[in-house]
Amino acid sequence: MRFSNREIKELFVAWLMISLAFAILFSGGASSLLSPSFTFVLSLIISAFTVGISFLFHELMHKYVAQKYGLWAEFRAFYKMLWLALLFSFFGFIIAAPGAVMIRGFLSKEKNGKISLAGPLTNIVLALIFFVPLLFYKEGISGLFFSYGFKINSLLALFNLIPTLPFDGAKVYLWSKTIYIIAVVFALLLFLSTYLI
Repeated sequence: MRFSNREIKELFVAWLMISLAFAILFSGGASSLLSPSFTFVLSLIISAFTVGISFLFHELMHKYVAQKYGLWAEFRAFYKMLWLALLFSFFGFIIAAPGAVMIRGFLSKEKNGKISLAGPLTNIVLALIFFVPLLFYKEGISGLFFSYGFKINSLLALFNLIPTLPFDGAKVYLWSKTIYIIAVVFALLLFLSTYLI
């Protein structure tokens, strides 16, 4: 993949801010910063390697598929949304829209659908990767790590498959309703199973 200096910077800032927002959320909101503890540091490390990686891989797969089609594709951070995510995390919830891959060039419905599917499909694969060790390590820090990774990727996959713009699901649905339904069923089953683990 080809990256510009601006893109690398924006990917890093978005990864850092979204990891920090989830770390604040996971460790109890505003109280976590009023009385910093090991819990917050642990949440930050886990968030960086679960939420952060999930977000990065999701966006990078959009970029990878777009570039395979010979299109210009670069990530751009949504700084206002990143600051809002950080702000909301203090109050116990997050609305996360850290950024998106901008694409230029001719896009057919099929190309657009496949590029859009690449993100949620990546989260489905990551959810399964986190799920397998979670079956064996449910306790302690490792259990927390695999649990976060599984839950976050399941949620990201399903959330991004909402069939209205600007979500990926709208473009996948427009390209192939069959593939859209299969992807949604997989994502939904994964998401529902997070309540059973």
